[in-house]
Amino acid sequence: MWSYHPDLLAKPVPRYTSYPTAMEFADDVGADDQARALDAVESATPVSLYVHIPFCESICWYCGCNTGAAGRKQRLDDYLTALRAEIALVAKRLGGRGRIRRIAFGGGSPNAIAPVELVRLLDLLLTVFDAHRPDVSIELDPRGFSSEWALVLAAAHVTRVSLGVQTFAPHVQQAIGRIQPLSHIERVVAALRLRDIDAINFDLMYGLPGQALADVEATIDEAIRLAPSRIAFFGYAHLPQMIPRQRRIDAGRLPDQRLRFEQARLGYRRLTAAGYVPVGFDHFARPDDSLAAAAREGRVNRNFQGFTEDDAPVLLGFGASAISKFPDLIVQNEKKSGPYRDLVGAGRLAAARGVRVDAGEQRRARYIRDLLCSGRAHLGAGELAPARSALSDFERRDLIEWNGDVLVIRDCALPYARHVAAQFDGIRGPIDLR
Repeated sequence: MWSYHPDLLAKPVPRYTSYPTAMEFADDVGADDQARALDAVESATPVSLYVHIPFCESICWYCGCNTGAAGRKQRLDDYLTALRAEIALVAKRLGGRGRIRRIAFGGGSPNAIAPVELVRLLDLLLTVFDAHRPDVSIELDPRGFSSEWALVLAAAHVTRVSLGVQTFAPHVQQAIGRIQPLSHIERVVAALRLRDIDAINFDLMYGLPGQALADVEATIDEAIRLAPSRIAFFGYAHLPQMIPRQRRIDAGRLPDQRLRFEQARLGYRRLTAAGYVPVGFDHFARPDDSLAAAAREGRVNRNFQGFTEDDAPVLLGFGASAISKFPDLIVQNEKKSGPYRDLVGAGRLAAARGVRVDAGEQRRARYIRDLLCSGRAHLGAGELAPARSALSDFERRDLIEWNGDVLVIRDCALPYARHVAAQFDGIRGPIDLR
């Protein structure tokens, strides 16, 4: 089972939903770069779309997302007008090139808008892009779910729903400002399944204030009983200096490093014992789920939505702060809703910052992705010596092993997968791949 190395756990490393990471984004990359990347998309290129709704009915204290309260109808209407304009602008630039395979709605909470507005957005996407029966997924806040939403999602042929559950422990919900009784989650799941929406994801968290090991176990047990298709089991990151809303959380009640480790280990053990297939370092999927199939076949990818079977080389993000990814470029839209609306209203692409990804960084990105997604990476002959030298401490601790020119993260080292991958980071790691 997992080995405990507190010195490694104490060292912060990125989650690597992209490489280079958002920390490397700069404002000398923007709309002009985005335009050139869009122009380079070829007709048959697989493309995924992500639509960001940066609003929630109420703001949870732990949340690190770019989101705000959806209190004013005019504010939502203005944002949706800009969002539709951006979608049309990008589609015009593409001119019918690219094949849309997946559409994801995230946030915030997409169900902070009215159900009819979701339908309008989806209809627009299907009209202006080359999209034939794409997979459509949506993140939902269960607290804002209704029978009307279940009807609309079914009518819109939504194929997957992700629910922000986090924890079933009432006292922990109180400590993070997110009250949603177990009975309510049960009703949401039942309503979705009644409409034949069976691909349901749960987001769960550990490391929350006042959360004991027994709380994690009870939440995992209830999740297993409800049998979602996938479970993402995240560790809470307390960053009150960067995320002011987290200052409402009592830091003195947060689990210490050892308890966080035990919570993560317990979750892994319980979920795998229940038959869930582990994917990457924090995702789990039922054996019949497409993500589990991708794991068996070595097709798992990692992007801003976590571990996924989506391997499209182009991801187009729409909305304030949304990120678009191309093979040699990552760009992020203007983060603030007001300036975002102004840019799009003036007929301009909304990218405001980003990073160009040259061939060397693409190679590093591939190694980081492979290590996080499959636990192994095949290195080039000239890269073995510097990699083995840089990773000697991990090898000494029996966290990695070498199979010829293949670097393998051992099963006991899953909590340190990001630490191993970070050694290939051109900014944070020591490995010279020149």
